[in-house]
Amino acid sequence: MHVVIMGCGRVGSTLARSLEDRNHTVSVIDSNADAFRRLGPSFNGDKITGYGFDQAVLTKAGINRADAFAAVSSGDNSNIIAARVARETFGIQQVVARIYDPGRAEVYQRLGITTVATVKWTADQVLRRILPAGAEPDFRDPSGTIRVDQFPITTPWIGQQTVALQQQAGVRIAWIDRLGEGMLPTRDTVMQEGDLLHIAMREQNAAAAYAVLENGPEADD
Repeated sequence: MHVVIMGCGRVGSTLARSLEDRNHTVSVIDSNADAFRRLGPSFNGDKITGYGFDQAVLTKAGINRADAFAAVSSGDNSNIIAARVARETFGIQQVVARIYDPGRAEVYQRLGITTVATVKWTADQVLRRILPAGAEPDFRDPSGTIRVDQFPITTPWIGQQTVALQQQAGVRIAWIDRLGEGMLPTRDTVMQEGDLLHIAMREQNAAAAYAVLENGPEADD
């Protein structure tokens, strides 16, 4: 892939080096030429001084052959404008914008621009670690309809098939962390002690689903 990145701060420079380490080509845009020092001497990509919402600057960065564009500067407005230019003017489908205001992030998410709301992400990570299980999901889609939670297997479900848990709790097990490795469950998969389930469910059904997960399978008549 060829990726164009606007912003050479800590996020942009780290992203650029990570992409290059994976053998992708990268062009980095920043209005401050001194920022390129963060890339280090081993960086082989292009460094373009200018503004990432300027079409001439984007063209110089190879936007016409780019597969993706990331706007990760420190300014919400600049990031959104640049993301829209990349998507609407140059037709780039893989566009991500860094947004500090979570309210605005949700709006642009619905317009088809993938956003990373830095402050909200950090706060959510802290919340997940200090609140009881199920209080905050690992992921919630922009519409607030679907959530993904981590659920350590409880004793009543050990030895039970995943299909039974899914049917009774009304959830979908996306994958299981078992002994340090991820695995995709099948109809015949039996849950084991120590399993960590990653479960997708409807937000409105979360309370009922957690009750089933905690209480165990229904007793046979």
